[in-house]
Amino acid sequence: MNLKKASLIALTGFVAIASYAQDNLVNSLNANASAKAKEKFEFTPVISLNCTDVKNQGSSGTCWSYSGNSFLESEMIRIGRQPVDIAEIYTARCVYIEKAKNYVRMHGAVSWGDGGALHDVTNIYATYGALPQELYTGLNYGTDKNKFAEMQDLLKGMLDGVIKNSNGQLTPNWLPAFTAVLDTYLGKVPETFNYKGKNYTPQSFAKEVIGLNANDYIELSSLTTAPFYTQTFLPVPDNWSFSYVYNVTHTDLTDIIDNALKAGYSVGWATDVSEKYFSWKNGVAFVPEKPFEKMTPAEQADLFNGPKNEMAITAELRQKAFDNYETQDDHGMQIVGISKDQNGREYYVVKNSWGLSNDYKGFLYVTKNYVQYKSTAIMVHKNAVPKGIAQKLKL
Repeated sequence: MNLKKASLIALTGFVAIASYAQDNLVNSLNANASAKAKEKFEFTPVISLNCTDVKNQGSSGTCWSYSGNSFLESEMIRIGRQPVDIAEIYTARCVYIEKAKNYVRMHGAVSWGDGGALHDVTNIYATYGALPQELYTGLNYGTDKNKFAEMQDLLKGMLDGVIKNSNGQLTPNWLPAFTAVLDTYLGKVPETFNYKGKNYTPQSFAKEVIGLNANDYIELSSLTTAPFYTQTFLPVPDNWSFSYVYNVTHTDLTDIIDNALKAGYSVGWATDVSEKYFSWKNGVAFVPEKPFEKMTPAEQADLFNGPKNEMAITAELRQKAFDNYETQDDHGMQIVGISKDQNGREYYVVKNSWGLSNDYKGFLYVTKNYVQYKSTAIMVHKNAVPKGIAQKLKL
């Protein structure tokens, strides 16, 4: 990770402070930037899909779980079911257990922390099931929002002690000891529970109440390092499970998103949010024609005060940013619609998990150029992929 990234993104995962830090760099140049931005953008809805309420991941790098489970909640709405508020921290807890096993097997030579990927949500859903939020908040340590730093320090210390292997041979006790720490901080997982008058296990709750098939969902990215329309390893640190994605062109990414939204499917979106042209506070992200560091102070201050021309995105430009660590797997969100600005340019409407503190109450408007350039992966229902691309992928 380079210095630019290290100053913005916490190593343990997708932490919201990254966006706040970069926003301050821009907004300090103009104290009224946010107010002017909202006044000078006029967004008109084109597609607006139903979604559940905006959540707040707090001081935890669990955006992948919040966005992935929000995606599943929207899928429940799409198939006509009453959406459940799915417990994001139950999903995260299960990932920590599986990640711990990999961490020990790999002698610690794999990332550790809160971070994960969209595919972790569907993988955990298929294996561990799900719990309702009301039953498993993960707040078992005296706070009203997630605050995971102390827990993660303890967990990593334990795992590093296991890897040290002072006994000369690992005992079977380390995993129950690890799980006991999760129980202490996040709460014990019930073997069975009652929900609306019926008893369930986490697995039966996922099958009978949520009612989705994890095999229906696929993850896609765009890399020039592998042939297009094949499956390839997703080379990001938080891909601790070493999962593969379908590789498509950068314009395919937005074609797939467009097709999905038009057909009523929302989209899970993993992306880089450290750029100065991504503003959480202003609720806008785009790719300016001129690099930020080449702008005058006045141009920097004016960055979000209305629509601007954008840089053309190419596969080579995207790959270079990926290889230079300028594009990393910083954050996960959910794409739930399309809007147009006053000039007719389309933006994706994006649901975030940083609470309601920005200009659009937890939502953002992101251009297609930004998505083509800065996405690390997207997740969709396989039926949402355009037929021509689906045929190439042999879906």
